[in-house]
Amino acid sequence: MVFFSFNEIKKKKETLIGLVLGQILSLLSTSIGFTTSELVRKGINAPTSQSFLGYVLLAIVYGSIMLYRRSVIKAKWYYYFLLALVDVEGNFLVVKAFQNTSMTSVMLLDCWAIPCVLLLTWVFLKTRYSLMKISGVVVCILGVVMVVFSDVHAGDRSGGRNPVKGDFLVIAAATLYSVSNTSEEFFVKNADRVELMSFVGLFGAIIGAIQISIFERDALIAIHWSTEAVLPYIGIAIGVFLFYTILTVLLKTNGTAMFTLSLLTSDMWAVLIRIFAYHEKADWLYYLAFATTAIGLIIYSMKDNDQERQRGGEVVDEQRKLFDEEDGDSLRARLIGAST
Repeated sequence: MVFFSFNEIKKKKETLIGLVLGQILSLLSTSIGFTTSELVRKGINAPTSQSFLGYVLLAIVYGSIMLYRRSVIKAKWYYYFLLALVDVEGNFLVVKAFQNTSMTSVMLLDCWAIPCVLLLTWVFLKTRYSLMKISGVVVCILGVVMVVFSDVHAGDRSGGRNPVKGDFLVIAAATLYSVSNTSEEFFVKNADRVELMSFVGLFGAIIGAIQISIFERDALIAIHWSTEAVLPYIGIAIGVFLFYTILTVLLKTNGTAMFTLSLLTSDMWAVLIRIFAYHEKADWLYYLAFATTAIGLIIYSMKDNDQERQRGGEVVDEQRKLFDEEDGDSLRARLIGAST
């Protein structure tokens, strides 16, 4: 029976693509995190500026595609502005959290994001989760709990300079990420992926520029802009661009919950990087945690795909009607104005 279920997973292209894309995103997230840590280690403390170039790159690439297509904008611009604001501040808060609390505490970010995403998708996207999927979520969380215990067992007890503040920043960032990712799933399925990335990049760059000019101007002036300082910024920009590009594909095919669960393995990938790049030793619980989280992801993706796809299609049709009704109201208003 288990063998049949495994073969069934292999036959489902979207599920396999989702698993692979999720791990690519997890690796990108880990790589961006390590690059950010290197900047902090060099005394560079400018969290908003680190993601700024990534938003600029999104705006240029996807904005050019929109102009070439001459696409009609399907959603209101202020929706994208609010989404970009939430996204920028989520990135800002999580970097500040790393500066105030321990790595062990920040790992709770992944766990807190899961119930937030499940609640938001259940309320706003009408997603219904089977017992099998909930079981997969529980197994994934168990894997992260193992990582936390492994840190404690290995003696990683550094609390940071302000643990309480850092923990609150972690919770706030997780909540903002949940809102951002759920909103992105909605727009990917109801508007257009290129349009979403164009406006998130544009408004993210504008909001980031304003925030940098107010809070990080002195920090940027104080930086000695050598090759060692410039290359990490370029690397983060490319990483952010690839991350959001792949993210929209995963959200459309597998949803926000699958993406959030996939990021749980970023902690394990971080351990592997420390082992091979920095030659650090890892506790045996790390390997067990990685395997547990991987099993949880497979369990989550196993059942009820057809039923959820049908339900999701009905919800998408209803949500698209809202866009059509808004467009129809705008068209009627323009016709009335022209006639008068």
